[in-house]
Amino acid sequence: MNQLPVTRASELSIDSAALNHWLVEGLWSDQAVGILGGEPKCCKSFLALDLAVSVASGAPCLRHFAVQRSGPVLLFPAEDSLVVVRQRLEGICSAAGVSFQSLPVEVITAPTLRLDAPKDRERLSNTVQALQPRMLILDPLIRLHRLDENDASQIAALLSYLRQLQRAFHVAVLIVHHARKDANATRPGQALRGSSELHGWGDSNLYMRRRGAQLTLSTEHRAAPSQEHIPLQLIQAGSALALSVASDSPIAEPDSEPTAMQRVQQILAGLDHPVSVQQLRKLCGLRTATVCSCLAQLTDTGVVSRDSKGYQLNPALQSPTVSLSGPIGPQGNGNGKHSSSTQLNSETNPFASAEDRATLGSDPSAD
Repeated sequence: MNQLPVTRASELSIDSAALNHWLVEGLWSDQAVGILGGEPKCCKSFLALDLAVSVASGAPCLRHFAVQRSGPVLLFPAEDSLVVVRQRLEGICSAAGVSFQSLPVEVITAPTLRLDAPKDRERLSNTVQALQPRMLILDPLIRLHRLDENDASQIAALLSYLRQLQRAFHVAVLIVHHARKDANATRPGQALRGSSELHGWGDSNLYMRRRGAQLTLSTEHRAAPSQEHIPLQLIQAGSALALSVASDSPIAEPDSEPTAMQRVQQILAGLDHPVSVQQLRKLCGLRTATVCSCLAQLTDTGVVSRDSKGYQLNPALQSPTVSLSGPIGPQGNGNGKHSSSTQLNSETNPFASAEDRATLGSDPSAD
């Protein structure tokens, strides 16, 4: 018979080099692929550049996280001008006490790079092969392709190419990517825009969040413990800007954000008239599918009533914040897919008005 090869577990080889598995201790595993995610304007690019300076120079990242293996870094900044990139790198070098002139960070200056285009894939592969960087940083993902990020099959093919690049050249790959607008109410990895393939792909993922003036960093690793709520601050010294850890210990979790269900109830409690799904979605700042899922459960339990004009909190209730037992139903994973028990679309959702049915039918994952 044609069988697959097998080896007893106790006889598997031991790679001593793999035991020291950090590239940047606590932040990024050696030769890991992953996402640096967060909402706009939460300093994702600053952190990516800090990692670039640290890996290239061997200086601790954020003046805190030790670099275990240093080496050249290849960077493609698709959004920021090269003048801004130079200014930021120079400022981070100043904060880290590193010589900017001798820093082995190579910047791709091509105007565009499309990883869904075979020609550009070949050019990137050839560049990585020639330079042999320790780390490849691509910032941001949205500028690197013309695919539908909600289509798992399309985005999986792009991620597969980057995984092949990592394995062929033993290079760590970091992609900067955006989170949804309502990211603070969701587990960080699940708040990434697009297909859940992005979350599952990463060996090491970093997530930046902003609550008022406070920046926090969370880590997530496939084969190591994760950290949450590491406080960061953006420090200016003259014309130089650089991130740093605000203290030696993670801050405590602040008062939790209201859940999607609580948010819907709070908004309805403040209204004296019925509203449609789409009106409620805008007021809550949630996705259409999330609002529909909450309304379905609230209507089933009698907390919310519906008429031809829309939805409103049941006036018979004394308290507008009636709690519901049991877990909240799935809120979607960013690619418009839901479990069969809560599938919401224009045909099966009994709670959608004609306006809402048209919207749900055209874009069930609208932000």
